[in-house]
Amino acid sequence: MKIYQRSKQESQLKNGIKIAVNIIMKKYDKKDFPVTEARRFLEPTPTVLVTSAYQDKKNVMAMGWYTIMEFVPSLIGCMISSGNHSFELIRKSKECVINIPTLELAKTVVAIGNCSGSEVDKFEQFSLISETGKLVKAPLLVNCFASFECKLYDDKLVKDYNFFIFEIVKAHVASSPKYPKTIQYRGDSHFVESGRNIIINSLK
Repeated sequence: MKIYQRSKQESQLKNGIKIAVNIIMKKYDKKDFPVTEARRFLEPTPTVLVTSAYQDKKNVMAMGWYTIMEFVPSLIGCMISSGNHSFELIRKSKECVINIPTLELAKTVVAIGNCSGSEVDKFEQFSLISETGKLVKAPLLVNCFASFECKLYDDKLVKDYNFFIFEIVKAHVASSPKYPKTIQYRGDSHFVESGRNIIINSLK
């Protein structure tokens, strides 16, 4: 890829004194790209394991894409294919738990995503340890860094787009590590490992 660079100078306050800051601005020579593959660049969010339960059935599925929709109430939206075994469990129970696995569970996450709950008990198959939620019946995964109990907030888009909007009603997060290593799915078995956490102060 051919990259053109130019320097941009901005000012930044330091101890009350304006100083010059040189920022390298890159110009990329872009080419046409399939729109169906655009998600590979837009998606990277921590891959999660979504657990659900209805009557005597339960399941867990891997999910690589979702979006925060509101801060208060805490809303999250996601598309769950109607062909997925979890779809009906979630649609009927109107709840689920979104669990965040860390890097060491990467192979298990992929294996969970590559089989169907209609054919195998994933909890038994992958020795998943679960516990009962506080506000929902869907199980929490003990071996995941965080678990968010969710209840269906809005189902207007489910019929046409299989798009669920959930409210996180209870959050369970481990106190350590502060910045856990997670994986983000980019398609075709490609994942991104979360990197170093940095803080970037805004320039004024």
